[in-house]
Amino acid sequence: MAQTGRGPGSDARGGLFLIAPPAIYALLLLAVPLALLALYSVWTDGYLEIVREFTWANYIETWTNPLYRSVLIRSLVVALLVTLATVVLAFPVAYFVSFHVKPQRKATWLFLITIPFWTSYLIRVFLWKVILGYNGVMNAGLMKLGVISEPLTFLLYNTNAIVITLAHAYAPFAILPIFVALERIDRSLLEAGQDLGESKFATFRRVTLPLAMPGVVGAVLIVFIPTIGDYVTPQLVGGPEGRMVANLIQLQYLRLDNYPLGSAIAISAMGVVAILSAVLLLATRRYTRVRA
Repeated sequence: MAQTGRGPGSDARGGLFLIAPPAIYALLLLAVPLALLALYSVWTDGYLEIVREFTWANYIETWTNPLYRSVLIRSLVVALLVTLATVVLAFPVAYFVSFHVKPQRKATWLFLITIPFWTSYLIRVFLWKVILGYNGVMNAGLMKLGVISEPLTFLLYNTNAIVITLAHAYAPFAILPIFVALERIDRSLLEAGQDLGESKFATFRRVTLPLAMPGVVGAVLIVFIPTIGDYVTPQLVGGPEGRMVANLIQLQYLRLDNYPLGSAIAISAMGVVAILSAVLLLATRRYTRVRA
């Protein structure tokens, strides 16, 4: 009797048919724009037009111009500060929800953590602008309590405001992957460590933290990569001294009409982010191997 089952070739064709639409979607919306960006970056800027002549001048200008280089360095520093603040604050929250909240209430806590997503990102930035402003909520509260005699001027329109605003905006993105990693830890491993005489801190350092490291790395990447390219927050709360690389790219594209230089700055920023992300992944892998 002949078999009617499908062979491996048929399964492969079915799999390709399923992944074809998202693959084409990703190719059109991700690969093609990136390819055009890379192409623009090696062309020459002309007066109100792009001259299709190959040149490295845009990249040389990006890395030798002190203004562009300082903005890129500032963007990296701000992104690192935001990532550090966000992950350090997110880990205790995720740890508390995972280890100290009853299982039937964890969904409620996660629901509360995602409440900031209910409002527009732009509205949240404006709210922090109101809170940190010269006549804002924080200055008014401190003056009413007698802590200060006049409003503080360093709360808004600087790097501090950018770090605070972005750390609040990306906090849920850091809490959720860390929480998932903590939930996957076998509790019997922690009990075994304490049965062998380890203190709670030693058990956390030698067992919990290494096992939760994939979630921590995920949180770092989720926060760091979009933060360095954020445009709205530096524009609204950063002031002239808080402009980041995305604002510089916007200036080249929309104000100066210099697409090649703007593309070179964008490609350079993406390259730096890719290198730092790869270094982080390699360092984390080595850390987990040593702990194992």
